[in-house]
Amino acid sequence: EIPLRLVGSEMCIRDSCCSSQIVLIYRNFDQLYQRYSLKLSQKSRNFAKLLFELIKVMDYAIIAAGEGSRLAQEGVKWPKPLVRLNGVALIDRLIDVFLKNNATSISIIVNEEMTEVQDYLKALRLPIPFYLLVKSTPSSMHSFYELSHYLDGDKICLTTVDTIFKEEEFSGYIQQFIQEDKLDGLMAVTDFIDDEKPLYVETDNELYIRNFLDQADGDCRYISGGIYCLRRPALGVLNNAISQGMSRMRNYQRQLIAEGLRLKAYPFSKIIDVDHADDILKAESFLKS
Repeated sequence: EIPLRLVGSEMCIRDSCCSSQIVLIYRNFDQLYQRYSLKLSQKSRNFAKLLFELIKVMDYAIIAAGEGSRLAQEGVKWPKPLVRLNGVALIDRLIDVFLKNNATSISIIVNEEMTEVQDYLKALRLPIPFYLLVKSTPSSMHSFYELSHYLDGDKICLTTVDTIFKEEEFSGYIQQFIQEDKLDGLMAVTDFIDDEKPLYVETDNELYIRNFLDQADGDCRYISGGIYCLRRPALGVLNNAISQGMSRMRNYQRQLIAEGLRLKAYPFSKIIDVDHADDILKAESFLKS
């Protein structure tokens, strides 16, 4: 038998519970299989391979490092990650949705000024590894770069803290990303446009992404929804973008195309960003509908 306790004590960084040990066993499956496969019967080897296919690993990351200055100016008392929608904080809602959708780790970045948010998150206890990074960064792309050091799986889902969507659509999105294993990225898009500076997404008829545009042209139906499912090659592009002095997520996405990564769009019926006080009521109504 593979020594699960030994594997857990060697590999588990923070949480010694069984689920975390299984997660980390999965992530290091190739090494473990090479080490122990000769000691297993053929039946056990076949079972190990089947288990490897059945368990779906997904690292989630949340960018919650913005200042939320517009909300504060409009009288909202909470920092953005703690804004309540129907009584639930934005950050709690995302974490709950992620836990329902194959989450095997969750990483969050907040800025250094958000002490209330820091204290709130430090008190959380999750059934999977949870990493909190406190660091102020010059752009969302830089925040993603800082988070990337905690993302060691092959499948990553990144979102901003104020992205509001229907849970059932999100579940379909995650499952399609897991199933389409030849994609380097599956980007959430929507044809609902209520954004001050939308990023338009140009696609072909099969929803493969051709370009990301600041201005719409005749072929653009969708805008970016601020949710990104990515595989490991996308992190290599992120490192390149940082080394070249780039900033902003939209420029990073353009770089993904420039370096030849295979990206596809996944349409959501509606995605709302909570940037202003009246967006809170819009989001609450949308989630109730």
